Amino acid sequence: MQSETHTGVRPHALGSHSKVGVVSPASSAHAEELIAGCSVLRQLTGWQVESCCTEPDGDFAGSSESRAAALTKLWKREDLGAILCARGGYGSNYLLPLLDLAAFKSTPKAFVGYSDNTSLLLALDRLGLVCFHGPMVASDFSSGRADAVSFRAALSGQPLDFSFSATSGVQSIIDGEADAPIIGGCLSVVVTSLGTPWEIQTEGRILFLEDVNEKPFRIDRMLMHLLLAGKFRGVRGIIFGAMCGCQPLTADEETLQQLIHRILSGLGVPIVFGVPSGHVHSGNLTLPFGVPAHLSSSASEVRLQVEPSTTTD
Repeated sequence: MQSETHTGVRPHALGSHSKVGVVSPASSAHAEELIAGCSVLRQLTGWQVESCCTEPDGDFAGSSESRAAALTKLWKREDLGAILCARGGYGSNYLLPLLDLAAFKSTPKAFVGYSDNTSLLLALDRLGLVCFHGPMVASDFSSGRADAVSFRAALSGQPLDFSFSATSGVQSIIDGEADAPIIGGCLSVVVTSLGTPWEIQTEGRILFLEDVNEKPFRIDRMLMHLLLAGKFRGVRGIIFGAMCGCQPLTADEETLQQLIHRILSGLGVPIVFGVPSGHVHSGNLTLPFGVPAHLSSSASEVRLQVEPSTTTD
């Protein structure tokens, strides 16, 4: 893993007696799911878990101001080693102009989320902070969808080494190898970042893209949007998630893998499909953004290795 391009500031590793905060930057979480998720998180890690979720405001987990204030309050807490999102939904983009992100960089913390919270992951990456595309409390820990092994390893300063066989559901669309930090998230949210101050930075990166319940023609349109916007220029490799609910409904239609190959094969970079992080049915992996990673893809195996994303210094 040679590339240090876009390597971010690593947060401190969490230990056995660490404390973490839970916040809802987007949609509101059901109280019973949030309580259950916090309980499972405590059991799996031994960490203290403190929720700072605000009163719902329609479908949002509070007003934009209250959600931004809750996130800022947790970030300023010196006793918290990480901040986990309760769930996604919609609304985290409202927080971007309200947050003093420069202040966040002075006290780096592990921030974990996916789905709509991709907008916050991209903003933190532009700031130069390592962050984590991984399971959320009310969505994944409460339902047993979180992969506890990669989550604990990523936040405790351990390297990650994912190896997927040809029968795992993860497959190589274009064989090859790439060395670069990862960035990305939910495809539809990545596309909506374009033209904003928090637009995704992809050059010199391995680009991770995933989504759920999007029709193939919409996936086609979004990939073409990124292509025409120059966001595949300089990309070292591309990883697609499980893309649950995105395949065509009939066997005579182009598969999603064929669609991806048609649009992106000319880039000449390795492309893999099916890595289970984000919207998945089970085993939601934690992927650190902003630290050196190595991707290798072939017909027999896909392997993704990521250097330690937290520091014990």
